[in-house]
Amino acid sequence: MFNTALFIVRLIYRQVDSIGVVFVLARLDNPIIHGYFHRLVGENGIKVLERMPEGEVTDEEVSRATGVLLNVVRRTLFILYEKRLASYRRVRDTDSGWLTYLWKLDLSPLPGLIEEERERLAANLEERMRFEEENIFYTCKNGCSRYVFESAAEMGFVCPDCGEPLTYQDNEDVLKAVQKRIEKLRPRV
Repeated sequence: MFNTALFIVRLIYRQVDSIGVVFVLARLDNPIIHGYFHRLVGENGIKVLERMPEGEVTDEEVSRATGVLLNVVRRTLFILYEKRLASYRRVRDTDSGWLTYLWKLDLSPLPGLIEEERERLAANLEERMRFEEENIFYTCKNGCSRYVFESAAEMGFVCPDCGEPLTYQDNEDVLKAVQKRIEKLRPRV
């Protein structure tokens, strides 16, 4: 059985007294790793990762070993393959001519993929931060929707959903929350 809970990867790139890269345990119970795989392959895909047999195995063997439906196993394996976290080898049966795919996990690209995801999230948050800083917002007391000044002015500062007047909304708390998330993703050295 492939034990992803003990698979060691370089997850954090950080210099430690000129020693080099810090190694940490990549565990599926790690919220960052679990979250990444959950977004990538879903809860059933995580079951495939947790219970996948070691070495080269067919998708049917993975399905039997994990108790996950064959189509879900195939979907999961192809998604992992696209991210280069799984590989396969084709073997042709000499009697029938059928191709058999033997799958194998390789989680060594995981640190780079998590780094890319972190950068993507940080860039999206920075874009949101600029939007929040560059706009003035209005909302109704019922919280139906939130409008930028231009849209609110076009509607005569009246909520199109409930008819209540739109009032200025201070977005300082939103700015602080977005900034806090950016700082978590991109800590200052």
